[in-house]
Amino acid sequence: MTAGYSLRRRLLVWLLVPLVAIGLIALLDTYREAVRTADAVSDRVLAGSALAIAERVVVAEDGSLEVDIPYVALEMLTSAAQDRVFYRVDGPPGTFITGYENLPTISGEVRGNPSFADAVFRGDPIRLAALSRSASTGVDSIPFVVTVAETTIARTQLANTILLRSAVRLAILILGAAIIVWFAVTASLGPLYRLRDAIAERNPGDLHPIEQPAPNEVKGLVEAVNSFMGRLNAAIEALRHFTGNASHQLRTPLTIIRTQLALSARAGSLDEARMAAMTGDEAVAHAERVLAQLLLLAKIDETASERLKHLVPIDLTELAQSCTADRIVAARAAGIDLGFDGAEPAMIRSEPLLLAELVGNLLENAIAYAGSGAEITVRVLANEAVVLEVEDNGPGIPPDQIEAVRQRFARGSGGIKPGAGLGLPIVEEIAELFGARLNLLTPPTGRGLLARVSFPPVSTS
Repeated sequence: MTAGYSLRRRLLVWLLVPLVAIGLIALLDTYREAVRTADAVSDRVLAGSALAIAERVVVAEDGSLEVDIPYVALEMLTSAAQDRVFYRVDGPPGTFITGYENLPTISGEVRGNPSFADAVFRGDPIRLAALSRSASTGVDSIPFVVTVAETTIARTQLANTILLRSAVRLAILILGAAIIVWFAVTASLGPLYRLRDAIAERNPGDLHPIEQPAPNEVKGLVEAVNSFMGRLNAAIEALRHFTGNASHQLRTPLTIIRTQLALSARAGSLDEARMAAMTGDEAVAHAERVLAQLLLLAKIDETASERLKHLVPIDLTELAQSCTADRIVAARAAGIDLGFDGAEPAMIRSEPLLLAELVGNLLENAIAYAGSGAEITVRVLANEAVVLEVEDNGPGIPPDQIEAVRQRFARGSGGIKPGAGLGLPIVEEIAELFGARLNLLTPPTGRGLLARVSFPPVSTS
């Protein structure tokens, strides 16, 4: 037996795994955005500090540059994260004015707008902001560059805080989605639980269709279960019919066999014993025929729907010729002239074994009831529709008995051997499977019986 699995867990896995994957991607994007946001905020403060220092650079009387550092500008960079702040002011190329002389500078030309870069100073990562200005002497101007830097502790903590809060919100969202899915699946599975209880509470013999309301997604399952129970009920009914029919039809031959065995045991001569044994043998043969036809009927009832799925093109002329040839010897033994008329191919869609049973039962029925000296003609006609005819010139069937012989276990009169009354019903049931129709008619000569099976035309599409 295959191990079961939880539908809830499977749905949770299918939901949570992609959701977690999407969440991780979202967190990565959030972290990048948080870093950009922290840099933008801190860079704006750095640029303001550099601008405040640049405004305090003046030209001394000797023509050199000097600067009065406004420490308020540096204090604006301090934070709870205890970031360290550094600065330097450089005059014309190669001239250092004040600050941390070893502080890295931004390579390349620094223009009017602040420039930013990342670097390392004294083993710590720092963020640099450089601003280019010039001081006027009244005659000309002297260019200078202000560089301000701070460690990145505060901006890293800000990015991490944004990331942590986003992760917490996302985790709450995923947990909430899992809880919602759990309860939603439980509520959605309610109809399945009610369906299970409805089936479990049934009597084992109750196979009528389930009428429990079910969602559209489960209706296919309910229909499949109903279809299965319908087939099971049909199989059980076929078994019941077979058992009842077999017990009814075999009772007489079995009684005859027991009677003849008792007579043979009390026979006063060998001839009497042989006569009893011969009668008992005929009863056994009759029981075999009845049992074979009952089994065939049960097989038709049980597997009709499956056989209809495997219809193939068949040449009825060829099959009817073969069935006729197989019964020539039996017909001669009964004193009957059996012949076939027709040679043109006649294609129909059918199932080979059942179609052979149909033709065979028509022939055996005619041989059994036509009588010695009769003629039986089998013909296949292919015009707009394909028609199989078995005609004999025997005693026929009175018009008032034609409908009766179509019923199971109804026997005609005048047969050369006892019948089970199942030949024509078997023919009719097989014909109905293929959409054909059985008609019992009186031949144009006015004597005998014409059994005609009309098959539907084969589609050319």
